[in-house]
Amino acid sequence: MQRLKTRQQFQAVLGGETLARTPHFALHCSALSTSDVPESGLFAMQDVWLGAMVPKRWAKRAVTRNAIKRQVYAVAASFELNLARAAHVVRLRSSFERSRFVSASSDALKLAVRQELLQLFDKACGAVPTDVSRQP
Repeated sequence: MQRLKTRQQFQAVLGGETLARTPHFALHCSALSTSDVPESGLFAMQDVWLGAMVPKRWAKRAVTRNAIKRQVYAVAASFELNLARAAHVVRLRSSFERSRFVSASSDALKLAVRQELLQLFDKACGAVPTDVSRQP
């Protein structure tokens, strides 16, 4: 699995279709056509590409944003075999309640994020991940 790194890569994927939504996340996808690779140079190889967008608007503290991104990449790795060879972006689209998750990086928050990400990828892939046993 390759990671998206540039702004142009993220914009190209966000211009594609939305595969799945949950209350806090959206999964966007953009197909990697062979014409995209030589012209734009955005995606150097035909592989599964993944990026995570966690805006400050929805997660104020950096420790929270980083914890959410780690969960995104961990859950996506378990679904890698079920994902299409395309570019994907997981976008946080609303905040988690600060009254419910007081700590910026608590185990409860990580578990809630992980469960919702499992639902998101399950909706998108329609299959069971290869390894769900990993804990936050």
